[in-house]
Parts: sequence; structure tokens; C-alpha cells
Amino acid sequence: MIFIDNPNAKNLIGDRVHQARHKSKPKITQTDLLARLSVRGVELEKTTISKIEAKTRPVTDIELVAIADALGVGILWLLGRE
Repeated sequence: MIFIDNPNAKNLIGDRVHQARHKSKPKITQTDLLARLSVRGVELEKTTISKIEAKTRPVTDIELVAIADALGVGILWLLGRE
């Protein structure tokens, strides 16, 4: 069973995306992440990473896989399942 701390949240990965970006050495900016996603065929608007991190935008399964790969983390880790 999954407990969601914010019933208005539109995704589960926002906090982990932010955490992964900031823990990386060197830190990955939102612009860097957008470029990494673009190379993987996922084109997003400039404000999209902010919206994902704020949990105000849903994330597709294709975006989830690309974000995990771009950040060098596992999908389950992004989902808070490991």
C-alpha cells in the first residue's frame, strides 16, 4: 500500500528529482536536466522540471524512464520504492 502525503500531488517523483539533481557532483541544474532529456528524445518546456519538482505536473511513463536515466538513478528509487 502506498501512502501519499499530499493528496493534491500529481506525481510521486518530484522530491526525488530535486534530491538527485542536488546530490550530483557537479550539481545538475534544471536546464542541464532538460538538455539530458532532449538527447533522450523527451522535449519539455523550460518550466516543466520546476512543475515536476513541485508535484503540480504529472509525469508519463516515458518521461519517468528518461528522467531516471538522465539522473543516473533507478526508477524505483525515483518512485520512493527503494
